[in-house]
Amino acid sequence: MTRELKQEYTLRITQANKTQLITILYEMALLYVDEAKAALAAGDRPGLKDAVRRIQGCMCELMDSLHLEYEVAQNLLQLYLYVNREVARAALRGEEEHLENVRPVLEKLATAYRQIEGQDVTGPIMGNAQTVYAGLTYGRDTLTENMADPAANRGFCV
Repeated sequence: MTRELKQEYTLRITQANKTQLITILYEMALLYVDEAKAALAAGDRPGLKDAVRRIQGCMCELMDSLHLEYEVAQNLLQLYLYVNREVARAALRGEEEHLENVRPVLEKLATAYRQIEGQDVTGPIMGNAQTVYAGLTYGRDTLTENMADPAANRGFCV
Protein backbone atom coordinates (compact mmCIF):
# COMPACT_ATOMS: atom_id res chain seq x y z
CA MET A 1 0.00 0.00 0.00
CA THR A 2 1.40 3.38 -0.94
CA ARG A 3 2.03 6.12 1.58
CA GLU A 4 -0.80 8.20 0.12
CA LEU A 5 -3.27 5.34 0.45
CA LYS A 6 -2.22 4.77 4.06
CA GLN A 7 -2.87 8.43 4.81
CA GLU A 8 -6.24 8.28 3.06
CA TYR A 9 -7.30 5.17 4.98
CA THR A 10 -6.07 6.66 8.25
CA LEU A 11 -8.18 9.75 7.69
CA ARG A 12 -11.23 7.69 6.73
CA ILE A 13 -10.84 5.41 9.75
CA THR A 14 -10.67 8.32 12.20
CA GLN A 15 -13.93 9.72 10.84
CA ALA A 16 -15.82 6.43 10.23
CA ASN A 17 -18.78 4.93 12.01
CA LYS A 18 -19.09 1.18 12.64
CA THR A 19 -20.50 0.32 9.21
CA GLN A 20 -17.94 2.42 7.38
CA LEU A 21 -15.13 0.68 9.27
CA ILE A 22 -16.36 -2.68 7.98
CA THR A 23 -16.46 -1.31 4.43
CA ILE A 24 -12.94 0.04 4.81
CA LEU A 25 -11.72 -3.40 5.92
CA TYR A 26 -13.24 -4.99 2.80
CA GLU A 27 -11.62 -2.36 0.59
CA MET A 28 -8.25 -2.91 2.25
CA ALA A 29 -8.57 -6.69 1.86
CA LEU A 30 -9.32 -6.23 -1.85
CA LEU A 31 -6.29 -3.97 -2.19
CA TYR A 32 -4.13 -6.62 -0.53
CA VAL A 33 -5.55 -9.28 -2.88
CA ASP A 34 -4.31 -7.15 -5.78
CA GLU A 35 -0.91 -6.83 -4.10
CA ALA A 36 -0.78 -10.61 -3.59
CA LYS A 37 -1.60 -11.21 -7.25
CA ALA A 38 1.11 -8.77 -8.33
CA ALA A 39 3.66 -10.42 -6.03
CA LEU A 40 2.68 -13.85 -7.34
CA ALA A 41 3.07 -12.70 -10.94
CA ALA A 42 6.49 -11.22 -10.13
CA GLY A 43 7.60 -14.36 -8.29
CA ASP A 44 8.01 -12.35 -5.09
CA ARG A 45 7.35 -14.97 -2.37
CA PRO A 46 8.04 -12.63 0.59
CA GLY A 47 5.72 -10.02 -0.95
CA LEU A 48 3.03 -12.66 -1.44
CA LYS A 49 3.33 -13.86 2.15
CA ASP A 50 3.16 -10.29 3.42
CA ALA A 51 0.03 -9.54 1.37
CA VAL A 52 -1.61 -12.78 2.52
CA ARG A 53 -0.79 -11.93 6.14
CA ARG A 54 -2.45 -8.54 5.68
CA ILE A 55 -5.55 -10.09 4.08
CA GLN A 56 -5.80 -12.50 6.98
CA GLY A 57 -5.40 -9.60 9.39
CA CYS A 58 -8.39 -7.89 7.78
CA MET A 59 -10.37 -11.13 8.03
CA CYS A 60 -9.47 -11.48 11.73
CA GLU A 61 -10.73 -7.95 12.39
CA LEU A 62 -13.95 -8.73 10.53
CA MET A 63 -14.39 -11.97 12.49
CA ASP A 64 -13.82 -10.14 15.76
CA SER A 65 -16.58 -7.67 14.87
CA LEU A 66 -19.22 -10.38 14.48
CA HIS A 67 -22.04 -10.86 16.98
CA LEU A 68 -22.28 -14.63 16.72
CA GLU A 69 -25.69 -14.82 18.39
CA TYR A 70 -27.23 -13.87 15.03
CA GLU A 71 -27.58 -16.34 12.18
CA VAL A 72 -26.26 -13.92 9.57
CA ALA A 73 -23.06 -13.58 11.63
CA GLN A 74 -22.57 -17.35 11.45
CA ASN A 75 -22.85 -17.16 7.66
CA LEU A 76 -20.38 -14.28 7.48
CA LEU A 77 -17.98 -16.21 9.71
CA GLN A 78 -18.02 -19.10 7.24
CA LEU A 79 -17.26 -16.69 4.37
CA TYR A 80 -14.36 -15.12 6.29
CA LEU A 81 -12.94 -18.56 7.10
CA TYR A 82 -13.24 -19.49 3.42
CA VAL A 83 -11.30 -16.37 2.42
CA ASN A 84 -8.60 -17.21 4.98
CA ARG A 85 -8.28 -20.76 3.66
CA GLU A 86 -8.10 -19.65 0.02
CA VAL A 87 -5.44 -17.00 0.55
CA ALA A 88 -3.41 -19.47 2.63
CA ARG A 89 -3.63 -21.95 -0.25
CA ALA A 90 -2.51 -19.22 -2.65
CA ALA A 91 0.55 -18.56 -0.48
CA LEU A 92 1.40 -22.24 -0.06
CA ARG A 93 0.79 -23.42 -3.60
CA GLY A 94 1.62 -20.21 -5.45
CA GLU A 95 -1.61 -20.39 -7.47
CA GLU A 96 -3.49 -17.26 -8.50
CA GLU A 97 -6.74 -19.22 -8.81
CA HIS A 98 -7.22 -19.11 -5.04
CA LEU A 99 -6.91 -15.33 -5.01
CA GLU A 100 -9.44 -15.12 -7.84
CA ASN A 101 -11.87 -17.18 -5.75
CA VAL A 102 -11.94 -14.65 -2.90
CA ARG A 103 -12.28 -11.49 -4.98
CA PRO A 104 -16.01 -11.90 -5.84
CA VAL A 105 -16.84 -12.76 -2.22
CA LEU A 106 -15.12 -9.64 -0.89
CA GLU A 107 -16.54 -7.42 -3.65
CA LYS A 108 -20.13 -8.53 -2.98
CA LEU A 109 -19.75 -8.02 0.75
CA ALA A 110 -18.18 -4.59 0.23
CA THR A 111 -21.04 -3.60 -2.08
CA ALA A 112 -23.62 -4.77 0.45
CA TYR A 113 -22.00 -2.80 3.27
CA ARG A 114 -21.75 0.33 1.09
CA GLN A 115 -25.53 0.16 0.69
CA ILE A 116 -25.98 -0.28 4.44
CA GLU A 117 -23.76 2.74 5.16
CA GLY A 118 -26.58 5.08 4.15
CA GLN A 119 -28.80 3.66 6.87
CA ASP A 120 -26.22 4.01 9.66
CA VAL A 121 -26.64 7.51 11.09
CA THR A 122 -24.34 7.03 14.07
CA GLY A 123 -21.34 9.27 14.42
CA PRO A 124 -17.67 8.43 14.18
CA ILE A 125 -16.41 5.79 16.60
CA MET A 126 -13.24 7.70 17.42
CA GLY A 127 -13.69 10.71 19.59
CA ASN A 128 -11.10 13.46 20.01
CA ALA A 129 -9.53 12.69 16.62
CA GLN A 130 -7.62 15.40 14.81
CA THR A 131 -9.75 17.51 12.48
CA VAL A 132 -8.52 17.76 8.89
CA TYR A 133 -9.66 20.52 6.59
CA ALA A 134 -9.08 19.85 2.89
CA GLY A 135 -9.26 22.41 0.16
CA LEU A 136 -8.44 25.52 2.15
CA THR A 137 -5.09 26.08 0.48
CA TYR A 138 -3.62 24.92 -2.75
CA GLY A 139 -0.03 24.31 -3.70
CA ARG A 140 1.33 23.98 -7.18
CA ASP A 141 -0.61 21.00 -8.65
CA THR A 142 -1.54 19.77 -5.15
CA LEU A 143 -4.24 20.12 -2.55
CA THR A 144 -2.95 20.96 0.90
CA GLU A 145 -4.69 19.52 3.94
CA ASN A 146 -4.46 21.55 7.13
CA MET A 147 -4.75 19.99 10.56
CA ALA A 148 -6.61 21.88 13.25
CA ASP A 149 -4.66 22.29 16.51
CA PRO A 150 -1.92 19.71 15.82
CA ALA A 151 -0.34 20.16 19.27
CA ALA A 152 -3.51 19.38 21.23
CA ASN A 153 -3.89 16.22 23.25
CA ARG A 154 -5.54 13.86 20.77
CA GLY A 155 -5.91 10.71 22.81
CA PHE A 156 -8.39 8.59 20.89
CA CYS A 157 -11.58 7.80 22.74
CA VAL A 158 -13.53 4.76 21.66
